[in-house]
Amino acid sequence: MANQPSAEPPGRSRDVPGDRLRETLEHGAITSCDLVQRGSNYAFLVNIQGEPGQNVRGIYKPREGETPLWDFPGGTLCQRERAAYLLAEALGWHFIPPTVMRQGPHGVGSVQAYVEHDPRLHYFLLRERHGVQFQRMCVFDWLANNADRKAGHCLLSSDGSVWGIDHGLTFNAVPKLRTVIWDYAGLPIPTEILSDVERLTLGLARLDAGLAELRGLLRPDELAALRRRHEEILSRRRFLDTHEGGVPWPWL
Repeated sequence: MANQPSAEPPGRSRDVPGDRLRETLEHGAITSCDLVQRGSNYAFLVNIQGEPGQNVRGIYKPREGETPLWDFPGGTLCQRERAAYLLAEALGWHFIPPTVMRQGPHGVGSVQAYVEHDPRLHYFLLRERHGVQFQRMCVFDWLANNADRKAGHCLLSSDGSVWGIDHGLTFNAVPKLRTVIWDYAGLPIPTEILSDVERLTLGLARLDAGLAELRGLLRPDELAALRRRHEEILSRRRFLDTHEGGVPWPWL
């Protein structure tokens, strides 16, 4: 879904420093919960009360609200949202809003910080001015095996940052890549991006530090496939060609 609420509750997540924001997302009291999803899975706009005077907004996706899929294990999409956030943070590519797993009004699910953005803008309108960010996102989607990178899953926040949302269909053990980001097909991956990917080598092998939680979020075969894709990126050093993946439907 687009990270877009039906109404604006009080409080702005961008006013809260990173560590406090993650703490509030995970442990704050949820004071409102409004359905905003128009697709197949339930998602809610929540207002979360942290320390006195501190409100943040989030997108809450409960496990119980997930529609069963034939090609993804049941009840795991929210875990994949969290896993995608951890992987992006480990790469140093902070383009996924802080995302936690927690108990909510409708059971356990993921809660992701809401991004204030202009809903009229999407990938096809942003790509010319934000090429470096989208090159990273393109490699990330390959690494995470993202099956649903729609144009509307790319946001420009009010402070000018590019964000990616909706990572529930990721980390399948079988190739599933579907994305609208094919502008770089076959081109060399920039050295800076490859260096960031290479720094993950030991972390993925040991699943230590910031990646240790992946053991509880993904299956062993999915972790093995993640390591294989990591090796493939470092071996090929070029973006995938268009025939090596598909596009999501709808594109937006």
